[in-house]
Amino acid sequence: MAIEDRSMRVPTASYVTGDTLVELVYDPEKKRTALAVSRFNGLWNIEQEITIGEEILTPYAPSNNLIATGCIVLPAKPEESGFKQELLAEIRFFLHRYVDLSPTFELIAAHYILLTWVFDRYSDLPLLRLRGEFGTGKTRGIQVIGSLCYRAFFASGASTMSPIFHILDSFGGTLVLDESDFRYSDKTNELVKLLNNSTTKGLPILRTITNSKREFNPHAFRVFGPKVIAMRGAFEDEALESRFITEETAARPLRPDIPLHLPDAWKEEALVLRNKLLHFRISNYFAIKADPEALIEGAEPRVNQCGLALISLMDDPAERLEVQEYILEASAAVRMHRSETLEARVIAAILSAWEDRAPALSAVVERFNRDYAREFGLMAARTIGTIIRNRLHLRMHKSNGMAAISSSERAKVENLAHRFGIGEDGPN
Repeated sequence: MAIEDRSMRVPTASYVTGDTLVELVYDPEKKRTALAVSRFNGLWNIEQEITIGEEILTPYAPSNNLIATGCIVLPAKPEESGFKQELLAEIRFFLHRYVDLSPTFELIAAHYILLTWVFDRYSDLPLLRLRGEFGTGKTRGIQVIGSLCYRAFFASGASTMSPIFHILDSFGGTLVLDESDFRYSDKTNELVKLLNNSTTKGLPILRTITNSKREFNPHAFRVFGPKVIAMRGAFEDEALESRFITEETAARPLRPDIPLHLPDAWKEEALVLRNKLLHFRISNYFAIKADPEALIEGAEPRVNQCGLALISLMDDPAERLEVQEYILEASAAVRMHRSETLEARVIAAILSAWEDRAPALSAVVERFNRDYAREFGLMAARTIGTIIRNRLHLRMHKSNGMAAISSSERAKVENLAHRFGIGEDGPN
């Protein structure tokens, strides 16, 4: 019987079923882990195990290296959080004391921290990023923001991806990643794959694992959850770039009142706020939902998909409008960059060459080299044809022995032009 009991014991970081919430907590003074269990709308107990069905949920051991070293930060117990606006004010006061953020991004960061504690109530999430050169405060920013996030797990760009996959799958929570710049950051990069899959619920990443009997046993790693990133540049993958809400840390001189070194007290202050944020999760979890009124009018679908969860948590109409405008401005900057790419120039050349009927490839090449050779160099018909077929995914056919774009592709070309921010006379 004892053997069966051990086999049913499951180390648990978080569990939700019916009206029951289970959360891992860690008391750093007593060096003891436990489970905070809420069964009745915010009422909670601290327990060492809880039986659900045939499983016995237990806390991870305090000797677990991730917990003992502070790589994963946890609350110690729920503490009364008060009204949501009061809690947000405390979070903003904490952020303002230790990190220099623009006023709007400070507002965004405070709500993003709140979002991390109820992220699993939403189907899509944005990613938070601080970007700038060394010495601009981005590492301090993610350190302070991350200290308040839900089960934050700290890693650096020097980390290998395998432990990150395993930790996210076992502990969930918030990945806080510093120096996430890589030589190659296109869609084939492992980190790019993880981040792209992490913003939408239900998109695990499959990896091959062999069991003790050397049997092929693929595993679906759960990576959905909030991410806080610091980096110097940008990812080459455009889809990933569209998922970020970004603060440029070099936009202004650092405030002189920001301490050069974090005082010892900041960790205790962060723990108190994490305890209150755990109480917020317990008290509000089942009432949280996406608010359709938070959709940003005129924004691209991807922008609304990622921003809806964050803005849904904002109650003040003026604050909602401020953040919506911030996100729209960032989206416009992405579209501006997109309109200057090689693909955008090819689309512009297609539109320029398209008159009464679909243009021949030779006409598109002629317009491209006429208008953009100084920018990209002279392009051969084979190169332009490859871009049209493989990057823009437009169908081509032979007309009188010459390659031409199919006339049925006109609507697709116009949609691509809109997406790339291009008018019929060329890029805007």
